[in-house]
Amino acid sequence: MEEKFDFTIEQLGECKVPSPIELSKEHGEFRANYVRDTSFVRYKVNVFDVNSTENECTKGNLLQKAGPREFIYFNPAHVNAGICTCGGLCPGLNDVIRAVVRCLWYRYGVKRIRGFRYGFKGFFADSGYDTIELTPKVVDDIHKNGGSFLGTSRGGGNRVTDIVDCVESLSLNMLFIVGGDGTQRGALDVAREIERRGLKVAVVGIPKTVDNDLLFIDRSFGFETAVETARKAVDAIHMEAESQVNGIGVVKLMGRESGFIATSTALASHETNFCLIPEVPFDMDGPNGFLSHLEKRLEKRGHAVVIVAEGAGQEHMQATNEKDASGNKRLSDIGVYLCNRINEYFAQKNIHVNLKYVDPSYQVRSAVTTANDSIYCERLGNNAVHAAMAGKTKCVVGLVHDKYVIIPTEMVTRKRNMVDPEGALWRDALDATGQPILMVNNIQSVIEHMKRNAAEEEKKANEKAAK
Repeated sequence: MEEKFDFTIEQLGECKVPSPIELSKEHGEFRANYVRDTSFVRYKVNVFDVNSTENECTKGNLLQKAGPREFIYFNPAHVNAGICTCGGLCPGLNDVIRAVVRCLWYRYGVKRIRGFRYGFKGFFADSGYDTIELTPKVVDDIHKNGGSFLGTSRGGGNRVTDIVDCVESLSLNMLFIVGGDGTQRGALDVAREIERRGLKVAVVGIPKTVDNDLLFIDRSFGFETAVETARKAVDAIHMEAESQVNGIGVVKLMGRESGFIATSTALASHETNFCLIPEVPFDMDGPNGFLSHLEKRLEKRGHAVVIVAEGAGQEHMQATNEKDASGNKRLSDIGVYLCNRINEYFAQKNIHVNLKYVDPSYQVRSAVTTANDSIYCERLGNNAVHAAMAGKTKCVVGLVHDKYVIIPTEMVTRKRNMVDPEGALWRDALDATGQPILMVNNIQSVIEHMKRNAAEEEKKANEKAAK
């Protein structure tokens, strides 16, 4: 059954306040223009059937464009804004904080901006963290460092009442929440509680997930930097592997359920021979298993480089049955498992190998952004401010088909974005690595298993949307 989407953006009220940003209302005047609420980007752009109506102008196919409006909802003199960063570190957090503060301050004249320390914990009195008064002077140079100037933490999003109590006590009317899938779900709960209390507070999310696993969005900020940093690790491990007799290099990268970093790094490095991701199952043993193909690679070329996403191959290991503070399932360590199995396999065959293993995850997360990612963060922060000033709420800003849009938070959190095993990205990765399409011994049973998993995920997403 085809998914039905609704990209309608919720509005706090009518926009009657003239924007302090002076722009043009007409094209052709050679000046920057305001964006109208009637400006959209089509979600479905691919045409698979010329007779199909799926590309029609409907609320399920039109995403509202982001940008400054001619009339805004909030009087800038009355705005009291807050911002927090949640979840794990990701390149670009400081760039986003800086962009939000400077746009509020310089473009709209907002002078009351609070930074909440250590994620949602900064809203709780029992945590003891005072807010930070944010001004351009405070944030001007923070983009030169990795990490988060405000600090971050996992968890706390379930304490919705406490968060909204804090928002109400501080008389905030604008809240920017920077975080990934779990954080934005928490932001949506907060926005709903704010609405239930009859408060007029815009809650706008800025999608931060280094795994690039938020639905609809082309890429999350920090992803490009993550791939660039990961590629350097692959380059180093390739040098090690190529310089040894039967050298094998294994690099574990982020990707709990989505293998975008691993896949993109394999494409970028040009040196990867195997890329293992959560979306594509593989057997370890048997004539068409990973170890057999690794052996063939060594026989042919004398060295091999393997990239593995952290969530890949979990079915081969004992589950931890634990969760972290964000509610994510704690994964077994596929990197260590893979290295142990490789060494055992070749030892049993009396084949000498030199195996090197690298896990650059924290180095990747804390890196300073590349130029292109820094540009992306700047524009995301600006567009988040424009959305909030116009009274948009329960939404996130993001890039779709290379255009900045506003997307309902409920839509981007209905399920995770994942690498499509039938899509062009994975197909190109297979071309780059030269690995088999599937490294399994019973292909039909695996295909049936993947179909069941896809149907189950679809069912969960539809049930969540129906609530």
